[in-house]
Amino acid sequence: MATTNDIKNGTVLKLEGQLWNIIEFQHVKPGKGGAFVRTKMRNVMSGKVVDKTFNAGLKIETATVDRRDYQYLYQDGADFVFMDTSDFDQITVSGATVGDATNFMLENQMVNIAIHDGNPLYIELPPSVVLEITYTEPGLQGDRSSAGTKPATLETGYEIQVPLFIENNTKVKVDTRDGSYLGRVTE
Repeated sequence: MATTNDIKNGTVLKLEGQLWNIIEFQHVKPGKGGAFVRTKMRNVMSGKVVDKTFNAGLKIETATVDRRDYQYLYQDGADFVFMDTSDFDQITVSGATVGDATNFMLENQMVNIAIHDGNPLYIELPPSVVLEITYTEPGLQGDRSSAGTKPATLETGYEIQVPLFIENNTKVKVDTRDGSYLGRVTE
């Protein structure tokens, strides 16, 4: 058992028989009344995000979650196959568990998988990835970086908004949390 003082981003709590991943937390000490912890949590199974407030010092049950690095190998139907690079064991993770991470994953990419009681809970990607633009409309003469954005398709098939000057076959840095364009990558 832990207390609410032990809450950090990434902590997995067991509440009412379900697992919740802490996305954000804030310890609050108002001038009047007792301290409390305000959290934003994601249900590990359904992906639902809720806000919950705990009184400070309250006993909470944390789940033991093993986070390990895996290499993404390939997609097998609706499932995805990953390999533990330390012992070469392979695990299959359902498409529902992988979720939006499929928009930014390429074969042989390293990811972090959280496992509880032998079941994969969720996949953590690096904060940003470098992907190639496979298709975008050509920019018009006179377009500048501050003039606006246009849709572009990444090599994973996901579509993002990029500045008008970006062309096909350009490598770009993409934020994996919200799919936003972070910049052009020159090698």
